[in-house]
Amino acid sequence: MDLSFFNNKLTAGLANVHYGDQPTALYEPIRYIMALGGKRIRPLLALLGAHLFTDDLDPVIKPALATEVFHNFTLLHDDIMDQAPLRRGQPTVHEKWNANVAILSGDVMLVRAYELFFDVRLDLLPTVLRRFSQTAAEVCEGQQWDMNFETETEVSIAQYLDMIRLKTAVLIGFALELGALLGGASLTDADHLRQFGTGIGLAFQLRDDLLDVYGDAATFGKRVGGDILSDKKTFLLLTAQAQANAAQRAMLTHYIGQPVLNAEDKVHAVRALYDELEIRPQTEALINYYFQDALQHLERVAAPATRKEPLLQLALQLMDREQ
Repeated sequence: MDLSFFNNKLTAGLANVHYGDQPTALYEPIRYIMALGGKRIRPLLALLGAHLFTDDLDPVIKPALATEVFHNFTLLHDDIMDQAPLRRGQPTVHEKWNANVAILSGDVMLVRAYELFFDVRLDLLPTVLRRFSQTAAEVCEGQQWDMNFETETEVSIAQYLDMIRLKTAVLIGFALELGALLGGASLTDADHLRQFGTGIGLAFQLRDDLLDVYGDAATFGKRVGGDILSDKKTFLLLTAQAQANAAQRAMLTHYIGQPVLNAEDKVHAVRALYDELEIRPQTEALINYYFQDALQHLERVAAPATRKEPLLQLALQLMDREQ
């Protein structure tokens, strides 16, 4: 069974989600951002997690889509905080409408995300809602840490890794845990899948950091070198700062936190320093560490290997992606 089977179920389910009608200014932005596409990784993982234990995926579709609605809610608000003009190549909601509309529409999306859990079996509902609420708060904590790091001069690699775990990885882990619980998995298997998803999420974000510096501009989907130009404290920059000698540190100081006179020169210079310090292979090694650790958790899940194949297929796609 390939991934298209699960994606088709999600597409059909998403078409039946009703966000509301009036006032139009509240609900149209929700329909707009949900129609922009995206990979739908989180609901897909929820279905794949359930598929490990059951063939009956229909009861999982709405809760799975809750993770997608919540994820897009966070994007709506993140875009305001980042003053981002584009999302998936189209104007962001706050640009197309305004920030107040984006905030309020995002609030409704969070409400609708909770509503999509209402059909969960009553014996599982308290557990699912508690885990979702904890995860949602952790995502917000990660976003706050990310904003804090913009103005802090000293950020450790450990702090950065914990930030991306909260901001990105925990929701991926929850999606798999959710699917497992709804599919009838034991708590032990559900926890292994949560840890598998969290590891994949960490590797995914580190891969994104790497692509921002070394990706192909034609396939990456956004400007290569954007993190360098914005002085974003990524694993690559923090590792370079920790390992640089005096001359290399002086070069970084010359570029980081200073007005950009020539964007291409800055990107080229910082990338060249990363090459000197072998930051790329170090990042790739950490990506592989998280990925292999995640695979060990998947190996411990008591499900047939044939049912794990679609999940492995998706995980490998995420690691091999160029955008």
